[in-house]
Amino acid sequence: MAPLRQRPRRGHDAAACRSAHGFTLVEIAVVLGVAALLAAVAWPPLHEQLLRARRADAVAALTRIQIAQESHRAYHGLYAARLDALRGAASSRSAEGQYDLELLSAGGARYEARAVPRPGSAVAGDARCPVISLRVDEGRAALAPDLRCWNR
Repeated sequence: MAPLRQRPRRGHDAAACRSAHGFTLVEIAVVLGVAALLAAVAWPPLHEQLLRARRADAVAALTRIQIAQESHRAYHGLYAARLDALRGAASSRSAEGQYDLELLSAGGARYEARAVPRPGSAVAGDARCPVISLRVDEGRAALAPDLRCWNR
């Protein structure tokens, strides 16, 4: 006996609906939840790396000031009291414009150079390194606030 052939049904077929292409709302919600969780876990390390990279602007500027101060001391016997007296480091802003540069307690045998984040810059909210400074006293340098701010 030959198998009976079924006639195709008209209207809505449950099996045909299940094989439809696309995603359900629950599947989309699960994917979005997983993506949000991954973003929440990955953001703090990424943000810290971006701040470290931007701190390099301050480190480079303070290093230029240190080199210029040593050159000034070699020629004049004293450290310069003002940034504009330094050759190669006279700007009061870092190269990338993220930091304002200050020269404090300068002149004589010691000075302190500071890099302060500019208001509205990408590093303005840096809680770990709000001000990066270099203190030199008779040729001995001290880095502040800590070596992590100097990427060391």
